[in-house]
Amino acid sequence: MESIKKIYLIGRGPSSSHTMGPEKASKNFLSKYPQASHFQVELYGSLALTGKGHMTDVVIKEVLGENTEIVFLPLVEPSYHPNGMKFMAYFGAELIGEWKVYSVGGGELKEEGEERKGYKAPVYPHHYMEDILVYCKQEQISLVEYVDRYESSDLNAYLEEVLNAMEAAIYRGIATEGVLPGRLKIKRKAKTFYDKYLENHRFPTILYAYSLASSEENASGGTIVTAPTCGSCGVLPAVLFGMHYHHHSPRENVVNALKIAGLVGNLVKHNASISGAEVGCQGEVGVACSMAAAAAAYLKGGNNSVIEYAAEIALEHHLGMTCDPIDGMVQIPCIERNALSAQYAINASEYALMTDGSHHITLDSVIEVMKETGKDMHAKYRETSLGGLATVKRTKEPPKE
Repeated sequence: MESIKKIYLIGRGPSSSHTMGPEKASKNFLSKYPQASHFQVELYGSLALTGKGHMTDVVIKEVLGENTEIVFLPLVEPSYHPNGMKFMAYFGAELIGEWKVYSVGGGELKEEGEERKGYKAPVYPHHYMEDILVYCKQEQISLVEYVDRYESSDLNAYLEEVLNAMEAAIYRGIATEGVLPGRLKIKRKAKTFYDKYLENHRFPTILYAYSLASSEENASGGTIVTAPTCGSCGVLPAVLFGMHYHHHSPRENVVNALKIAGLVGNLVKHNASISGAEVGCQGEVGVACSMAAAAAAYLKGGNNSVIEYAAEIALEHHLGMTCDPIDGMVQIPCIERNALSAQYAINASEYALMTDGSHHITLDSVIEVMKETGKDMHAKYRETSLGGLATVKRTKEPPKE
């Protein structure tokens, strides 16, 4: 497995696979062909179907220039990964270069034929939680110590940057009113929920406020942290800062909780997928909830077994969750789903903490089931906006632009 730093990328919303990935690919391609007079980019599968709602075309043109032709080909679904792109560079009428690449989730890019799970210099020698737990028991170390043993010395400094970016997104979100961009005209709610917390001082209310703040910033194209994706960026920050500011968890412990959460996200990314276009929202919000549940269990004093159990509970009860954004935008049902999953992460951690950590189904097993469920899931439920809630007739149609 690679470094957990790859789970936490600081960047622009609203989508790690449909915004951050294409933006990164565009910059890479431009650096190879700076002499090009103009470009053409073909978008396939999920990128073509929901690209406009995710601002894919906007970020590509911002990098390559307005003289770039974007071709949407929704009926072309590559076998390697649904989020395929083909970049073509021209000098006058001459094609001088082309590149086919895939945005595989979490802002990561892969070329066809490239082994998506293999890394030349893996950071971790273990690829399953069961093996990690056995190793930790043999070495008599915690999961935090396990991460520290294999990561580079600059990990803590990077995770501080991650926390700062998460916190900044929350502060911006709870201070901003108005409506989100796009034709749905969704009213921002984070400030309203934060004001309600000042009245009732209930922990679930502040969780919702913090999650809404991060998710609304993401939906607005603001700077957020993938955890593990843009579309699920509201879950983990809400839990971490809810525990930090309202349950008095020290900052140092919150940094360590990021390590625990990153390890869980890494296991899913390595052994299954965190791409909604590949496995549905179980791989995004479901994984985010699992990461947050593990983090919360750690912050509340859980041992290694309890932490694993909390992560397993959270992911197990998100199995089968579809990715069906209305109008292809990371707004409905994504924003509310993040908020409610933040609370569910707390519930999962509290349940696990009431046990000794013994249970029948392992996290590794649930990750495998999630992968197989994603394979069986019809494409219309995997970030294409062709099924599920995306096709439901709304009680009130948004105004025409």
